Amino acid sequence: MSRYFLFFILCCLSLIALCQPQKRLSSTLFSVAGVPVSTDEFIYLFKKNHSGKNPDFTKEKIDDYFNLFINFKLKVRAAHELGLDTTEKFKKELASYINELKKPYRTGKDVVDYLTKEAYDHLSKEIKASHILIQLKPDAPAEDSLQAYLRIADIRKRIMTGEGFEKLARELSEDPSAKYNGGNLNYFTALQMVYPFEEAAYKTAVGQVSPIVRTRFGYHLIKVDDIRPSRGEVEVSHILLRASKEEAKAKSLIFEIDEQLKQGRPWEDLCKQYSEDTNTKNMGGRLKPFGIGVFASVPEFEATAFALSKPGDISDPFQSDVGWHIIRLEKKIPLASYAEIEAALKKRVMRDERVKIKETAAIAQHKKDFGFTEDPIGKKMVFAWADSSLQNGKWKFKNVESKQVLFSLQGRPIQISEFARWAEQHLKKNTQPPAEYIRQLYNSFIDEQVDQAEEEKIINENPGFQYLLTEYREGILLFDVMEKEVWNKASTDTLGQKNFYHHYLDKYKAGLRVEARIFSTPDLSILKSLKKKIENGDTLQASDLKKFKSVQNFRTYEKGESKVLDKINWVSGLQETETDKVYSLVEVRRLIEPGIKSFEDARARVISDYQDFLEKSWISLLRKKFPVSINTQNKKIVETELQKK
Repeated sequence: MSRYFLFFILCCLSLIALCQPQKRLSSTLFSVAGVPVSTDEFIYLFKKNHSGKNPDFTKEKIDDYFNLFINFKLKVRAAHELGLDTTEKFKKELASYINELKKPYRTGKDVVDYLTKEAYDHLSKEIKASHILIQLKPDAPAEDSLQAYLRIADIRKRIMTGEGFEKLARELSEDPSAKYNGGNLNYFTALQMVYPFEEAAYKTAVGQVSPIVRTRFGYHLIKVDDIRPSRGEVEVSHILLRASKEEAKAKSLIFEIDEQLKQGRPWEDLCKQYSEDTNTKNMGGRLKPFGIGVFASVPEFEATAFALSKPGDISDPFQSDVGWHIIRLEKKIPLASYAEIEAALKKRVMRDERVKIKETAAIAQHKKDFGFTEDPIGKKMVFAWADSSLQNGKWKFKNVESKQVLFSLQGRPIQISEFARWAEQHLKKNTQPPAEYIRQLYNSFIDEQVDQAEEEKIINENPGFQYLLTEYREGILLFDVMEKEVWNKASTDTLGQKNFYHHYLDKYKAGLRVEARIFSTPDLSILKSLKKKIENGDTLQASDLKKFKSVQNFRTYEKGESKVLDKINWVSGLQETETDKVYSLVEVRRLIEPGIKSFEDARARVISDYQDFLEKSWISLLRKKFPVSINTQNKKIVETELQKK
């Protein structure tokens, strides 16, 4: 069984369960080794797994499910004893599922879905903008950040009182290109600028100046000059003569090429002979489709390409910083619908910084919602403990019993000692500077505490969520313990399989069988050719077999196993048949009389039976090891509750 299929089913059923009201009986139904299982949980799971099936709400069905549920809890108890709930693999997998389970309960939109739709909305428009930049490193000290902010704020004030944006960009912007272009960025669209810059530009009206924007490059002001509908992409071919000292010669040659084109000489011949783009000259100069802003460093090329109207149109020669060009339009590609590009766009979004930025903002909002406040004294104490021993993963915190508060969350003080115990469990060997690594540990601890606070809030507001958490947690443990104690043993214990087979030979009786091989193809002539080869006793080559849609080598078949074999006479030799417009040649090597299957022929069935045997034996041992105590009175109450119409 695939664990992914298992959890897909759980996900689907969970949606059903969310709609079902919970009647809380708050009583113990049974216990396993003293660990209670509530009547609520049993009723929740029974209804969830029998949704809309009133005929299943009978005493017999409830009893069957009750016994299966006890066995399930016994296996989970065994998983705990084996420590399967403490492994990193388990913790990582559970965290992933819990994060998915929380999404329907969160007030905010799913980050990736939201950003993908936002990116598509931005792609549908092209913005022409200018900017002014005051440079600042991402990790700049607070005093440097303040100084840079005050400078950009003063520039914005001057713009708001009437000074020209272009003039101030040339004078004060720290983008080197602003000195000659006045900060003009020309047209761009989504996923071409850093995300905070893009987001601010698309929120600013034409003719207006944005608020101050912080990116990893520093502080910006953005003036939006124009917004127009997306022109999609274009695909062009080009002939390029690169810029050189002999400019006059290059200019003369490009116009000579243009004249030859007008006289009817094939584009491909001229491209191959003259173009200096070695990557495309032998392919007719064809470039990949591109959108606005991709050739921002060669604006003449972009403008000329988008100005061509019909496929086959050829531009006049023109010059750029790269050299001399002639372009032929191959096709124009309008922006596809959201449904058509959603998957590809989502991949681009997930690789972009915008996801991390939004997630960081969401965490900051969660911290605010849960009243997160740091204690500067406690934080300073912890950060002061960082030393080189952090890098070998064996570092021990000092004063782990300290009562000093590190931070507070939902009014609850979190002490240094709590962080110390958590950090010692999560330390790993690393090559990071100690100060950076302890900062990483500290932030991860905060994230986990905020995550737990969010989980508690969801549980308090939605009691059924606790059942979902338990179900997924125990579902992972069930898979892991079954894999360890039953499935792997059943599939790898060849000696055990053989002993089981010999002990239960009667289980593996079979009727009349054939040993045969099957060749299938929709081409009857290929089949006839192969038949002659086999009749002549020729050895079949790999090249012969490649011609067929499918080839099934010699094996043993029973009645009902193959549509093809069920259509032929069960006698030795070659036979042809046709099924669903596919022709098949069957070579029956021999008939096998009714009797006991060989171990190899029966192996798949043996493994399945042996697995059931191991599971039953294991359950028997678990019932002895972990005593089960049933509250019969509460069991009757549950039966009555479930049988209500």
